[in-house]
Amino acid sequence: MWLRRNGSPEFACSSFKDIRTLLSPSDFESPLICRRKLAANHLLRTLSQPSFPRIELPNEADIQIQGAEKRIVVYFTSLRVVRRTFDDCVAVRSILRGLRVAIDERDVSIDSGFMSELRRILGLSDKSALVLPRIFIRGKYIGGADELRRLHESGELNKYVDGLPTVSLGTCKACGGDGFILCQVCNGSHKRYGEKSGFGSCTSCNENGLIRCCSCLSSPL
Repeated sequence: MWLRRNGSPEFACSSFKDIRTLLSPSDFESPLICRRKLAANHLLRTLSQPSFPRIELPNEADIQIQGAEKRIVVYFTSLRVVRRTFDDCVAVRSILRGLRVAIDERDVSIDSGFMSELRRILGLSDKSALVLPRIFIRGKYIGGADELRRLHESGELNKYVDGLPTVSLGTCKACGGDGFILCQVCNGSHKRYGEKSGFGSCTSCNENGLIRCCSCLSSPL
């Protein structure tokens, strides 16, 4: 194949591979391109090997949830946006459900109010890093997935939950195990109409038009 530039009969090459010899080395070794390549490689390494440092909290031993002395409370997400976070949440819920004790599961991906609530309990600002899941037993803060795994593997976890109300295995018939049902006030639209105010947000449900399942909340906790 011959390539010719209009008006330049001297420009000719037998293949596309020969085009490289017609260009100066600077065309292939641009500092800007090199910097972008290094930055891209660093980003790929970071994403492929995520590092979740332990959350350092002041007065961690004093962190508690009032009114949760007879249950386990776990804040988690059911979204698969970050694979490691999702896997940790699945593993933690599996371990806790195997204990057959009362668990209050709070999915922050369904109700953003849970995330605000968790930050307030931990004393973190809106800009502070927060990795899920977070576990509380008898109202006391335990930590995340790594801390729960260590307790489970050492056998100490059974001592933490000893004496908590037990629950029978099975799926809630009202919500199917999701922990939420459609709001009966707005029928899940998260909108209400008032004669004076017109359309507005429903104050009885969360941003997704859901309320917590009464059957799950009324189980022994």
